[in-house]
Amino acid sequence: MKAIHAELMLLLMTVVWGATFLFTKIGLEFSSPYVYLLLRFIVAISLVLIFFGKHLKNINTKITKQGIFLGLLFGLGFTLQTTGLELTEIQKSAFITGLTVALTPFAFRLISKRRISTYAQIGVVIATYGLYIFTDPSLDNFNKGDFLTLLSTFCWAFFISYLDKFTKGEEGFSDMISLVFMQMVGAVIVIIIAYIIFEFPDLKFEMNNDLILSVLFNGIIASFVLMIVHTKYQRYTTAVKAALIFSMEPIFAAIFAMIFIQEFLNSDEYLGAAVMLFGVLFSELGPVLFRKKVVIN
Repeated sequence: MKAIHAELMLLLMTVVWGATFLFTKIGLEFSSPYVYLLLRFIVAISLVLIFFGKHLKNINTKITKQGIFLGLLFGLGFTLQTTGLELTEIQKSAFITGLTVALTPFAFRLISKRRISTYAQIGVVIATYGLYIFTDPSLDNFNKGDFLTLLSTFCWAFFISYLDKFTKGEEGFSDMISLVFMQMVGAVIVIIIAYIIFEFPDLKFEMNNDLILSVLFNGIIASFVLMIVHTKYQRYTTAVKAALIFSMEPIFAAIFAMIFIQEFLNSDEYLGAAVMLFGVLFSELGPVLFRKKVVIN
């Protein structure tokens, strides 16, 4: 499979991720955060068992360990980000979370010992600057929520990098589904622990059509479908390029907000979005435009 095909799939995945903000916002009006996340992953796990249960019969120890480890990183990233968001501003949370694009090259280099192309490095710097313009965060008062969000960003960066390491060269469908399933299990373990620590015994849960729609969209599309897409396609590109593509998520979230709830971008946000897009394109097209042979991640 060509890298460009995989990267287009990851871009499509990022577009859908942008839509999840709307559905999550709706769901959290009727459910506490960790109960909501638990429901979301229960839906996803149930679908894996229903549609791909036969592929889980022979999960080996290696995939179990890898999947649980990835799931712990994934779940920890979710819970730290959710807890941090309750203690800081949305713009700061969005910017700090977006720093995954800047941290991933370091995590990737540490794990893989492989060189990162010059164009990818420049693209990361450009995209990070664009993210700063887009979110316009006030960073003069760093608080506990910001620290927790920053920790979640490290989790995302290492998750992307280890997923790259664990899936490179692996083509078996059963192994891929098993890895996805164990990721979900690992994430649920973290979410349950987070619920006990941060929410128990309080329980906010109001069953209605809006909550059901929100949980089903995020459970089926964002967790079940997209975790399979992510695990399947990231192996054909690089961790750094994947992080660059994922950095576009807040732009797509803003577009969906503009379309469905009439929240419009200002001039700085348009500029930031353009700079971020340029950073992604520079990383992808730089070697072609400058006609130089470069080291590919």
